[in-house]
Amino acid sequence: MNHFSVFVLWGVIGYFFGSIPFGLVLTRLAGYGDIRKIGSGNIGATNVLRTGNKTLALLTVLFDAFKAALAAYLAYHLAPKAEYYFIDYASSINVIASLVAGTCGILGHMFPVWLKFKGGKGISSALGFLLVTCPVVGVFALAIWLVMAFMFRYSSLSALTAAFCVPFITYLVATPVYTFFYTIVVVLVVLKHHANIVRLIKGEESKISFKKKA
Repeated sequence: MNHFSVFVLWGVIGYFFGSIPFGLVLTRLAGYGDIRKIGSGNIGATNVLRTGNKTLALLTVLFDAFKAALAAYLAYHLAPKAEYYFIDYASSINVIASLVAGTCGILGHMFPVWLKFKGGKGISSALGFLLVTCPVVGVFALAIWLVMAFMFRYSSLSALTAAFCVPFITYLVATPVYTFFYTIVVVLVVLKHHANIVRLIKGEESKISFKKKA
């Protein structure tokens, strides 16, 4: 199998891992029905939190983070470790396969084939991907999200702030190959938050709430 086939294989695996809609599955199993019919209609943890079930929201975060992280982890350890030059930068096949798998995992979460390509916004999946492929960047991104969420209580603003910081942090601590793939993820995250950006500008964005839905 040539290197291109390896990347395609792990991209497909990552996509299908990422397309598992844990937010929808967990809320249905818990008796809340279709999570897409409440709040923002999103299948992510922030909307799951609107049910008032914090445990369920936490599980959604963990599972959504795990699926992209697992794809990246498996690709790193199972793909060939031969040297490979990506955009003229020295790397290895397994590193590129890992970055491709994780990126496609996030794509799967955002555009799952099972839900007519209408999925979540990819924040939890992106965090899991970062933590597995470059833990330093992942920890910084999580810290930024937590600080912003604590200060302003806007999940979308926290996510966007963390996302914008990721390429710059990566540039300082990792190779350009990581910066390339992480920048793609950031662009996807920003595009998925276009409606949130409009609401933030208009002052109409909902804040994070821990109150149980009536």
